[in-house]
Amino acid sequence: MYEVVIVGGGFAGVWTAAGIVRQRIEAGAAESELRVTLVSAGDDLVMRPRLYEADPDRMRVALDRILGPIGVRRVAATVTDINTDEHEVSVVRRDGSCQVLSYDRLVLASGSQVVRPQFSGAEHLFDVDTLSGAAALEAHLLRLPGLPADEDRFTAVVVGAGFTGLETATELTGRLRALAGPDENVRVILVEREDAVGPELGEGPRPHILAALNELGVELRLGVSLALMTAHGVLLSDGTSIASATTVWTAGAKASPLTAQIPGERDRLGRLTVDEFQRVRGVQDVYAAGDTAAALAEEGHVVMQSCQHATPQGKFAGANVAADLLGLEPVPFEPDPYATCLDLGPAGAVVTLGWDRVVQMTGQEAKEYKQTVNSVWIYPPVDDAEAILSAAHYKIPRADLA
Repeated sequence: MYEVVIVGGGFAGVWTAAGIVRQRIEAGAAESELRVTLVSAGDDLVMRPRLYEADPDRMRVALDRILGPIGVRRVAATVTDINTDEHEVSVVRRDGSCQVLSYDRLVLASGSQVVRPQFSGAEHLFDVDTLSGAAALEAHLLRLPGLPADEDRFTAVVVGAGFTGLETATELTGRLRALAGPDENVRVILVEREDAVGPELGEGPRPHILAALNELGVELRLGVSLALMTAHGVLLSDGTSIASATTVWTAGAKASPLTAQIPGERDRLGRLTVDEFQRVRGVQDVYAAGDTAAALAEEGHVVMQSCQHATPQGKFAGANVAADLLGLEPVPFEPDPYATCLDLGPAGAVVTLGWDRVVQMTGQEAKEYKQTVNSVWIYPPVDDAEAILSAAHYKIPRADLA
């Protein structure tokens, strides 16, 4: 029996598992010939792209409802060591017991994590990087109305005006207003060290982003960074002090530290360089997918750390792992054309297509599209093996954005 171990229960890991099973069945191989084991510390596939929204506890799907119906074994454990020479993965289960999993092929799909700053007071920062982080922010916001009344009670600072920061800041305007009521002063301040909002999003959508921020009253502090903070406010690098009850950090993410245990080349984000079949370059029998993998999306462009690329990477990686073991032809990674869909809270959304980010939709039309993405398209089928495996095909197209 061939053993495949997948590390990570996010979008890339789940779809890798489903892709392997689908390819095995299509090849006519029995389940006894190829066993798939997925290792994840959590029990759920977390809808991470939605964690900036209210009520984050609902943003998850039980892994067993996806993996169980298709015969994938799940190990609830934390990976502590990867030995690529011995083809072994060491894990610690929840009861503290240790186990070593042997593999014929390994897929590292352990995701990414926000880079936490080290300055004084950083322990007071909130984030929307994980379900627990988003839940902590939610609990904090719900406590605000019970705090002593002062003009800063409903002031929030969001650090980082990239994709996550923009979605968080614009969403917070509505969340804080709903908690504060009509008579309280609500402020959201967006801090960005670059001189423009959405620096990685380019010029195309920027006018729409700025118009939305202006409509919502989000205040901008550009060209500055956070110097230190307390439970009662922040100090910016230009000496400006802002009193606030809430500070959310969204600035920067890096690949899972587990990538350092794979002796392959890594990029500036810590992602492993992979070939067109998702194999880690220079490392035998190891694949990577999702936020751990620096894959070429198309000539001149590497994939983004996003659900949009993690999902197809997983499907292609799964197909190629099975092909590798069963003697089939591998299929080169070929994602749908790159697109961005940025939520702008009560001001709508903006949708762009291509790496030059040509605007396709704005306002309410874009908002409805974004809500469909968040509430329907990113969710896998559950409890139905046929539906799960059908969705696992690497050439399932996304709806046309044009």
